Amino acid sequence: MTKHFLLVLLLLVVGRTWAADTARYKVDELRLKYLKASTDENAAREFNKEMQAYNGQNALIKAYQAASVAVMAKYIWNPYGKLKQIKASSAIFEEAVKLDSRHPEIRFLRFTVEHYVPRYLDLSAHVDEDKRIVISSLQAYPKSELSQGVARTIRDFMLSKDHCTEAERKVLRNIRI
Repeated sequence: MTKHFLLVLLLLVVGRTWAADTARYKVDELRLKYLKASTDENAAREFNKEMQAYNGQNALIKAYQAASVAVMAKYIWNPYGKLKQIKASSAIFEEAVKLDSRHPEIRFLRFTVEHYVPRYLDLSAHVDEDKRIVISSLQAYPKSELSQGVARTIRDFMLSKDHCTEAERKVLRNIRI
């Protein structure tokens, strides 16, 4: 009887913690805040401050936490400070990927950060793997974990600039979302 009570109590505590995480940190809002943070230093600081308070285990929210740390590197003038931010972001991304290694949005977020890190820093080890998972998930759409809007945004980003090879671009162009 006592074991059952403790198990139920544990499940309630875990369930409430998870519910509190998802209630306070709405992924749709995090997406918008991250986008704004990429172009506005004050928004980046606010986003980073909010995300540093997160201590839950939701993999996608943790990935946005990592992205909030990485985006701050853009606004730091000191090269050592930039490197410190990217390394901290990388460690948080590792935690997020361990929690959910197949989630395409987590992989996309890490790709967007690592793609822009200079290769000589040796902090872009996952670019090819993440890109493969992202493209594979887009090909699986609508059976992937992506909503239509997120899938379209990811596809459009991947098609822009130098994110993909011409062969990958051809695949992405043929995906109907």
